[in-house]
Amino acid sequence: MNWLRSSFCRAVLVCIALTDCASLLGPKPAPQLYDVRSAVVLSGPNMPAELLSGINDRVNAAINATVRDTALPRVVLTIRVISIQKGLGFQKDRNVAKISVDAASVEDGSVIAVSAFDVTSMAADPKLADEIIAEDVAARIRSVFSLSGRSR
Repeated sequence: MNWLRSSFCRAVLVCIALTDCASLLGPKPAPQLYDVRSAVVLSGPNMPAELLSGINDRVNAAINATVRDTALPRVVLTIRVISIQKGLGFQKDRNVAKISVDAASVEDGSVIAVSAFDVTSMAADPKLADEIIAEDVAARIRSVFSLSGRSR
């Protein structure tokens, strides 16, 4: 019993020490914000037009609805739909889109931020898959670039 108590006390002390060390690292820096001016959606030749226009319309509507109170670096987004896979999973209702986003400076055209992510969505009706993926991709971009919420 003494052995159990001492092992437990050691484990508690190690956990406390690790927690204290983690707090020494300090808070995470705030993410860089940008004043997004516009966005364009690009892809390869075999992407559904409904998906591309859905992403473009939703993101640009969110950009137009966003108001910034402070001066931020102005950027233009280039959204690339790298690939899309539909009908995955046991029920064939899972869809995955690979997205890459570049934020280029309005002043000199240099790329100042890059983001790449996968978006997984569920669509019971395959006819609605493109619309659901478009909304999920736009929601992720709104979140990453702190744009206004749903605008559609």
